[in-house]
Amino acid sequence: MPRPRVVIAGASGFVGQALASAFRDEGYDLDTIGRRGTATWEDQPAIERLVEGADVLVNLAGKIVSCRYTDAARDEILRSRVETTRALHRAVRTAVRPPRVWFNASTATIYRHETERGNDERDGVIGDGFSVDVATSWERAFFDGDLPETRRIALRMAIVIGDGPATRMLLALGRLGLGGAQIDSWWFPHRRYRGIGAHPTGPVWSSWHRTSGRQRFSWIHIDDVVASVLFLRDRADLEGPVNLAAPGVSDNRTLMREVRRVAGRRLGLPAYRWMLDPAMAVLRNEPELVLKSRWAVPRVLSEAGFRFRHAELGPALDAVASVRRPRARDLFSA
Repeated sequence: MPRPRVVIAGASGFVGQALASAFRDEGYDLDTIGRRGTATWEDQPAIERLVEGADVLVNLAGKIVSCRYTDAARDEILRSRVETTRALHRAVRTAVRPPRVWFNASTATIYRHETERGNDERDGVIGDGFSVDVATSWERAFFDGDLPETRRIALRMAIVIGDGPATRMLLALGRLGLGGAQIDSWWFPHRRYRGIGAHPTGPVWSSWHRTSGRQRFSWIHIDDVVASVLFLRDRADLEGPVNLAAPGVSDNRTLMREVRRVAGRRLGLPAYRWMLDPAMAVLRNEPELVLKSRWAVPRVLSEAGFRFRHAELGPALDAVASVRRPRARDLFSA
C-alpha cells in the first residue's frame, strides 16, 4: 500500500512545524508549499501537481499578525491569506483526485468583542473591523464554490499557547515590568483597525472598551491544535468552521497571574492602553492582541467527543515551561 500524503502550506511556522511532525509520525509523506518548499506560490502548475492525489491538504499560509498594523502590513496580512487560499482552491477544483479533506487556517478573532457569552460555530456573532474583515475574506475564499469530493474545515484558532510568538509576546510584556492585567482605556484614536477588503466594516477610528482587565482570553495549547486536526481528519461527518479553543476560557487578569506564577514573579504592574500602545510599538506589535475580549467556545469538537489534553490555562502554561527547559527558563526570566 502506498503511504498517505499530506500537503502543508505554511509549514515553516510554529503551528506548521508541529503539524508536519505529527503527520510524519502518522506515516505520511510530506510536501510543502511556501516561499521555499516542494512548490512555491509563484508556480501554480507545481501547486496543482502537489495537490493532485494528496490525501490531506493543510493551509496555514499568511503573514504573521504579531506585528504593527501599518498600511503595508495590513495589505499583506489580507493578501497573503486570500491569494494563497485562492491558489489552492484552483488546484483542488481542477484535480482529478482531489484531497479528501482540506484544512484552512482561520481565527477566533472573527467573533465580536464579547464579555457576556461565548461564541460557538453555530450561534457566534461575527464582529467588525480590520481583523474580522481579514477573517471573513479568508473564509469566503475558502468556502467559495462547490468542491463535492473535498471536505473543507476552517480552523478558527484561538491564541496558541506554546513555544511560539503569542506566548513569547506575553512574556516580553512581563520582562518590561508590565506583568499585571492589561486594561483598556482612552488613547489617541488611530486608523490601524479600520476595515479592509472589498466590503470594509466597522468604524474608521479606533475605540475602547471598559473591561478593567476582565476581557476574555480564549486559547489552545499547541498539542491540542495537533490532536484536533488529526481527530477532524478521521471524522468524515464534520465540516465547516470549527473553533480550536480550550473549554477553560480565561480572562486577562487570570492569564497574567498565571504568567507571573510560572515566571516566579509575585507582582506585576497593571498596564493601561496609554502604557501598552507605546510599549507595543517598541515590540512592533498591537495592543488589540491582549485588549480584545475573545471568547470562542469549541462546540463542534466537544459535541463530537474530542478530549482536550490541556483544558485549563494554568496547567497548559506549566506544560510550556517544562518543554525545552533551557529556552523556557530564559524566556520566563528577566
